[in-house]
Amino acid sequence: MGGVLKGLDFMAGLRILFLGDLVGVVGMTMAQRWLPSLIEKHAIDGVIINGENIATKGRGIHPKDADKLFALGAKVITTGNHIWAIKEIYPYINEHPNLIRPANFPDGAPGKGFVLVEIKNTVVAVVNAMGRTFFRETLNCPFKKVDEIVAGVRIKSNIVFVDFHAEATSEKTAFGHYFDGRVSAVVGTHSHIQTADSRVLPGGTAYITDVGSGCALNSCLGVDSKTIINRYLTQMPELFAVDTKPPYQLNGVVVDIDRMSGKANSIERIFLVDEQPI
Repeated sequence: MGGVLKGLDFMAGLRILFLGDLVGVVGMTMAQRWLPSLIEKHAIDGVIINGENIATKGRGIHPKDADKLFALGAKVITTGNHIWAIKEIYPYINEHPNLIRPANFPDGAPGKGFVLVEIKNTVVAVVNAMGRTFFRETLNCPFKKVDEIVAGVRIKSNIVFVDFHAEATSEKTAFGHYFDGRVSAVVGTHSHIQTADSRVLPGGTAYITDVGSGCALNSCLGVDSKTIINRYLTQMPELFAVDTKPPYQLNGVVVDIDRMSGKANSIERIFLVDEQPI
């Protein structure tokens, strides 16, 4: 990997905190409560947040929610299949390049699937892609699309951080191994359940199948569990409601990246539990 470095502090690793899918008011509140202390405790240089479920009802992202996350310190907001749930985001995503959507949506979709940002005098490419297994959307191949993006950003950045928003663990794992040694990190989102397989792959890419979520700890992926259970028992449609009962969880990973090589030194899981009501 080759790229651009500025200043004299490139000898230290670049430490990036990534927070998994934040759900509704719970996810926003947990980010507001914990982000400052997490940044201090882990000596974080830059923050990336998946915000596709941050809207009050837990589906999509409203411009005011994106503004709040940026104000909290998010360098980039990634998303996923719920990005288009709130129509007000369509013009916003065109005007705010640090809010990105999966790059493999068909041509013509609003926004972009990657962005170059400067974090501690270092240019970092943040890429968002979405899996195709078990999704209704008709998408371009995420492997080929991210291949194309990586080839294009390589001359500008030796650090490439990928949020792979996918359902199937097999697709996520294959994606991680496919890009091992060619990107700095592949972190999985969408499943909302943090997996225990965080590691640096043989080629130097930090990997985790799913980062997890910011939601009610005893919910079903952030939704009231009674609603989900009833749907499985009756097969009848249900109106999903965000579970706001404590305790709450906040999940993420801290990835330490070597600035010279662009390879990961380490990846550490974050799993916080907060008993305080919102």
